[in-house]
Amino acid sequence: MSKKLLLKDAHIEGIRYFETYRKHGGYEAVEKAFKMTPEEIVEEVKTSGLRGRGGAGFPTGLKWSFLAKPDGIPRHLVVNADESEPGTFKDRYLMEFLPHLLIEGMVISSFALGANDSYIYIRGEYAWITDILEEAIDEAKKAGFLGKNILNSGYDLEIYVHRGAGAYICGEETALLESLEGKRGNPRLKPPFPAVKGAWERPTVVNNVETIAAVVPIINITGAEYAKIGVGKSTGTKLISACGNINKPGVYEIDMTISVKDFIYSDEYCGGIPNGKRLKACIPGGSSVPIIPANLLLKTINGEDRIMNYESLSDGGFATGSMMGSGGFIVLDEDQSVVKHTMTLARFYNHESCGQCTPCREGTGWMYRIFKKILSGEGEMKDIDLLWDVQRKIEGNTICPLGDAAAWPVAAAIRHFRDEFEWWIDNPEAMTGNYGLANYADPIPTPEIQNIK
Repeated sequence: MSKKLLLKDAHIEGIRYFETYRKHGGYEAVEKAFKMTPEEIVEEVKTSGLRGRGGAGFPTGLKWSFLAKPDGIPRHLVVNADESEPGTFKDRYLMEFLPHLLIEGMVISSFALGANDSYIYIRGEYAWITDILEEAIDEAKKAGFLGKNILNSGYDLEIYVHRGAGAYICGEETALLESLEGKRGNPRLKPPFPAVKGAWERPTVVNNVETIAAVVPIINITGAEYAKIGVGKSTGTKLISACGNINKPGVYEIDMTISVKDFIYSDEYCGGIPNGKRLKACIPGGSSVPIIPANLLLKTINGEDRIMNYESLSDGGFATGSMMGSGGFIVLDEDQSVVKHTMTLARFYNHESCGQCTPCREGTGWMYRIFKKILSGEGEMKDIDLLWDVQRKIEGNTICPLGDAAAWPVAAAIRHFRDEFEWWIDNPEAMTGNYGLANYADPIPTPEIQNIK
């Protein structure tokens, strides 16, 4: 059994309420943190090796250390709870069943950052979770862990929950800040970075829900002990949202030392693939990361077991690997069509583009139309190369990473499953069926996609 830090009490009835949470050790980390200096807390987080759990994987303590601290200027912590990445739902689970874990993490983090007003920017569709969070905030305030003079420390903190309006782009931190300020959620040019000019042009740290929740066990057990869990730069535990063609979809906490094979097939986690079907491919980190065929998913290009951590999943770069991303683990069995699934993602990113950047605004729509053409039985072989060319001209040419998120799935689908695209074009009469397993695990070594990341 893997070590649990975040979900260890998730099974306890009533754990979402303050009284039960407190009874099981809740807010002890706040009491411990308030005996430390803010600088000591930041150092503990640095020592822990905690990386951002929202997708980028940037070292959290290092990010905190960048926060500007001009005299007389308020600072803010903003928790990114916009969780709109298809295939990702672990933050929803945390907020719905362990809201006080997030709030406790926010109190400690805000104290460390010198923030007196902190915000949870939550996905608009999570309306019922907004109610849960606001109830938990009221409970914490009545118990003296929020508001004025917390635990007689002289430190004041208010936490506000702000609902978005259902825009995926607002998961990007600067678009989130624009929306928080009441503006249209368009990404900002950087620099300046939020650590210097963020919410209302004040120094701001934006962190993911899971990242802030992880601060609680770091303070409880110390950063050094937290760093002993996992391997290399993948320290601590990670929440994985597992879905697709598996027997046991759900949210799992792993310590990032288990193999991908064990995660998919062991009874402790996903429980294997239903109906004895074979594994075809997987999107290991949410819809924006490259899809990997089965042979490269279970083993790296060097023949080593692929491990569920940041380094191993990205081993080989995009040519033979992928990313940990947000931990949205989507499994596809032999009956699934990669072309169909990738068209669904292309439609999503076209719909969610804010339209600010021409390559993304025009390119995502172009890719979606090409997919529709192929899957309507009207595709031509040149459409595959056109798709490749369009995605290549989107990647790296936009203000925010949405353009990359739209391009990477298309590039990976062509890179590893070009034969499937060709099959759909050669067999237009089969457009209502599913493409089978043929060549499912053999990357096609075409010259135009060699030596790419």
